[in-house]
Amino acid sequence: MTPDGWTETELGKILSLNYGWSLPEKKRVTGDFAVYGSNGIVGSHNEALVPTAGLIVGRKGSAGHVHLARKPFCPIDTTFFIAPSDTELDLEFLYFLLLHTDLKRILGDVGVPGLNREMAYKERVAFPTDWDEKRKIAGVLGVVQRAIEQQDRLLQLTAELKTTLLHQLFTHGLSGEPQKQTEIGLVPESWEVVPLQDICTFLSGGTPSKQKPEFWAGSIPWVSPKDMKKPRLSDVVDHISDVALEDGSSLAPAGSVFVVIRGMILAKDVPIALAEVPMAFNQDMKAIIPGSRVVPSFLLCAMVAFKQNLFQKVGRSAHGTMTLMSSELTQFSIPLPDRQTQEEIATAITIVEQKHEQHRRKHAALSDLFRTLLHQLMTAQIRVHDLDLPEQQIV
Repeated sequence: MTPDGWTETELGKILSLNYGWSLPEKKRVTGDFAVYGSNGIVGSHNEALVPTAGLIVGRKGSAGHVHLARKPFCPIDTTFFIAPSDTELDLEFLYFLLLHTDLKRILGDVGVPGLNREMAYKERVAFPTDWDEKRKIAGVLGVVQRAIEQQDRLLQLTAELKTTLLHQLFTHGLSGEPQKQTEIGLVPESWEVVPLQDICTFLSGGTPSKQKPEFWAGSIPWVSPKDMKKPRLSDVVDHISDVALEDGSSLAPAGSVFVVIRGMILAKDVPIALAEVPMAFNQDMKAIIPGSRVVPSFLLCAMVAFKQNLFQKVGRSAHGTMTLMSSELTQFSIPLPDRQTQEEIATAITIVEQKHEQHRRKHAALSDLFRTLLHQLMTAQIRVHDLDLPEQQIV
C-alpha cells in the first residue's frame, strides 16, 4: 500500500538513462573534471562531457552502482548518466531513491554483469509528492552520508600516517641517527639485522573435523585467513572446543604474530596480524612466537614495515596455489634495535592503529545507520517530519 501523500510509478516515467561516452585513458587530458566508470571516479579530463551535476549508474562491470557528481563530469561507456533535465526529481533525492531501489538486483547473470535499461525502467518506486518532504529526506540522508565520507577520509589519512611513520622509524630510528645499507635496505646504524629463526619460534596450525559440530561449539578463537583484516586480533568469527584443539589444531600464545602462507590472497598481499589472546589457527597460516629479544608488537611493526620484501618471496605451488614457503619465512630478516627502542616504536605505531580502529568503528556504525534510515525513510516507516532535527542540519 502506498503511504499517504506518496505516489508510485515506474522508473522510466520519472527519469531517462543516457549512455556514457567512449573516453579511453589514452585520450584523457588530466584536468578538473572527474571521469566516472561504473565503480566511481577512474580519472580526470580537461573537458566535461556533461556540463552540469548528475547521476552515474553502472551499466557494465559494477553494474547498478549509483554515484552523485555534484559538478560537471565525464561518464564513460560502461555507465548510464542522468542530468537534471532527464528527471522531474531533485538529483540528490533521486540518488537516494536509486540507492534504495538497488538496481543490482536485476542484473544479467551471463558474462560481465550488465544493467538492461528497459528492465530498469520497469522498476516500480514510491516517493512523496510533497517537495518539502523529499528535500528533507535527502537532507537527513545527506548528513549521514557526509559523516561517512569524513570517516573515509580519516581512515585514509591514518593509514597513510602509519605507512609514513613505519618508513621513518625503520629507516631513521627515533633520533634520526645515521643509516647503514643492509640486505633489507637502509636501517639505523646501531640496529642489527637478524633472521626470524634467530629470535622466534614457529608453529603450524590445522583444521579440526567439520563433521563434528561439537568441535565448533567451544570458546577458543580459531583464526583463518578471512579474519586477517586487522593488525590486531582479540576475537574472530569461529571458535573451537578444547577437544577440537587436540584433534587437529594448535594454540598460539598471546603475542604471536600470524602470517598467511597459503591462498590466493597472497597474489596481492601477505596478511599479518598479532594475537592479543591465545588463539588456534588453520593450516594456511603460521604463528611466529617471539623470543626474549623481541617485543611482540615491535615484531608486528617490523614485519609490516618490510612486508614488500616478504611479498617478493611468495611463489606458486604445483597446484597453482600461491604459497609462502616455511623456509622463506624462517629466514626472513628484520632490523632489531634494543628493547626500549622496540617498545617506544611499537607504542607510537599502536597509537595510530588505535585511531584508525576508532574511525573504522565509527564508519561501520554510520554505515549501519545510513542503511536503516535509507530503508525506513524510503518506505515511510519513519516520516521525516517526525524526526526532531535542526533545520540547518538537513539543508
